[in-house]
Amino acid sequence: MNEQEPGWERKFITKLAESSLREQKRARYWSIFFKLLTFAYLITLLVMFSESDIPSNKLTSDHTALVELSGLIADGEKASADNIVSALREAFEDKHTKGVILRINSPGGTPVQAGYIYDEIIRLREKYPDTPLYAVISDMCASGGYYVAAAADKIYADKASIVGSIGVRMDNFGFVEAMKKLGIERRTLTAGENKALLDPFAPVDESINKHMQGLLHSIHQQFIDAVKKGRGDRLKLDVSGLFSGLIWTGEQSLEIGLIDELASAGYVAREVIGEEDIVDFTITDDFFDRLAKRVGATTASLLFEKASQPYMH
Repeated sequence: MNEQEPGWERKFITKLAESSLREQKRARYWSIFFKLLTFAYLITLLVMFSESDIPSNKLTSDHTALVELSGLIADGEKASADNIVSALREAFEDKHTKGVILRINSPGGTPVQAGYIYDEIIRLREKYPDTPLYAVISDMCASGGYYVAAAADKIYADKASIVGSIGVRMDNFGFVEAMKKLGIERRTLTAGENKALLDPFAPVDESINKHMQGLLHSIHQQFIDAVKKGRGDRLKLDVSGLFSGLIWTGEQSLEIGLIDELASAGYVAREVIGEEDIVDFTITDDFFDRLAKRVGATTASLLFEKASQPYMH
């Protein structure tokens, strides 16, 4: 371009602006392309996860229904009464269910949540007398877990499973002496003389301890009554420490009547119920909950790896 040519400055600026606009358009096109690609990827994931949640043979052929009770039996947990009861109801209501397996791997939980599940199992067994329910213990079935299992028609376990712990506990701590050493003064106001019972910053009150021990004994007796009702004359009541909170292996549990046989869920489905095909009715997180958890776990993992990697300076 001849810089002496009249108006060359305007032509140069015009070409520069046109070139910039072309670059901006190209960038927008690529931005839209990648956004569409990301959207398509998320839709594909959604379809894949949604399809994987639906067993192909569910509601179409005879099967053994499976409900997993895993972890702490408590409100808000995966093994809450709401989740387990909802899954059991769906399993029993399915006309193709020939038997239900409640597979348990739990250290226990709250007596209220375990009691809800126990009562619902009894109700469902009475409503659907031709559909048996078997509890199958994997690693552990202790305390509230065994409370639930006792409602089943039969209980199966592995020879090394941990079973029992028929008892009730309430934990507390005391910091009175530590407060004295640190010179800390407790200033708690209450309306009602026992409103601050079991306050860890207050001295032990024997009358309160006696009251709470009576409460624990009452809940413990409810637990014992439920086990006796569920197990009937299969239970060896003369076994020392049976209701004391002790635990046993599956092999030992068979000898004292806590379980009926040593077997896995697959064996029970195939040989006892007679339907080898198993359909899982367990309540699970929806797609977005699982995706959020996976993204969170992946992010945490990446952050940990980056923080723990050595650097060269």
